[in-house]
Amino acid sequence: MKRPTARDVAQLAGVSRAAVSFVFSGRAEGNLSARTQQRIKEAADALDYRPDEVARSLRARRTGVIGMLSDSIATSPFAGRMVLGAMEAARARGHQVLLMESGSDSAAEAEAVAELRARRVDGFVYAAMELNATDVPEGLDPARTVLANCLARKEGSYAAVVTDERAGGRGAVDVLLAAGHRDIALVGGPKGNIAADDRALGFADGLRAAGVKVPARRRLRVGWQIDEGYAAALRLLDVAEPPTAVVCANDRVATGVLLAAARLGISVPERLSVVGYDDQDQMAAHLVPALTTVALPHHAMGATAVDTLLDAVESGEPVAAGRVRRLECPVVARASVAAPADA
Repeated sequence: MKRPTARDVAQLAGVSRAAVSFVFSGRAEGNLSARTQQRIKEAADALDYRPDEVARSLRARRTGVIGMLSDSIATSPFAGRMVLGAMEAARARGHQVLLMESGSDSAAEAEAVAELRARRVDGFVYAAMELNATDVPEGLDPARTVLANCLARKEGSYAAVVTDERAGGRGAVDVLLAAGHRDIALVGGPKGNIAADDRALGFADGLRAAGVKVPARRRLRVGWQIDEGYAAALRLLDVAEPPTAVVCANDRVATGVLLAAARLGISVPERLSVVGYDDQDQMAAHLVPALTTVALPHHAMGATAVDTLLDAVESGEPVAAGRVRRLECPVVARASVAAPADA
């Protein structure tokens, strides 16, 4: 059976072929009345007409495909959210995402870039699963590339979408200040890590704004793991006058703090309030008590990176190299925060 053409649709709708082209290229507004647009769509549905996407992409010099290259999709608990956000945003704008992973191997990365370029993708999203400063692979044109969850080591060379970690760290301490706490400790992540450093700066911002001073012994920088949080919490809590609240580097560290508190017979949140960071799936909401934490917007990050790229593709303009968008990290309130016992 012969496939229906735009000419067939035009004939059935009683319009020109150009009018059909306007509707299916997204240029109908301002050129055709709403009634005419509806008549064309009804004719297309009656004929089961679908535009020839291959021919249309050739005319537009676009393929309708975005290349997404990541360092470690398979090993990150947050990867699925970012990829899903990217795919949903692309699909909403008539594009698909071709996903490739390098495994943090430079040779595999170069091969992936070459493969994506050979497929003539419309642009690239280069994603990292841990916020870092990175050397962007050669072959990724800054005019058609957006970084997600990473920053170019050469400042100002690529557009990026990242989380606002400093504001997130401030949000973590603000929720405790609002509950009435003033003796607040930090069990932060490793020094030299962008996310950990920014979260610690946010912690300090919140205390400074409230006029609260925290002695050095209450500010520990450890790592990201449960055992590190546990060991740090024993140092903080097994003293004559422990803090009434703790802000943690992430939810795993917060889990270690909860375990240490349980060992020492310190009830949470009655005698100790705890705030985590990440809102990690299958963890934060399932701890006892359920953990108040700061959420990382990975879904929004993937979607925003794709939208930023496609805005440039569709306008014919280059991506604004050096522009960095920082997305909000909202506090997710649960049961691990209460007013201090002596309030």
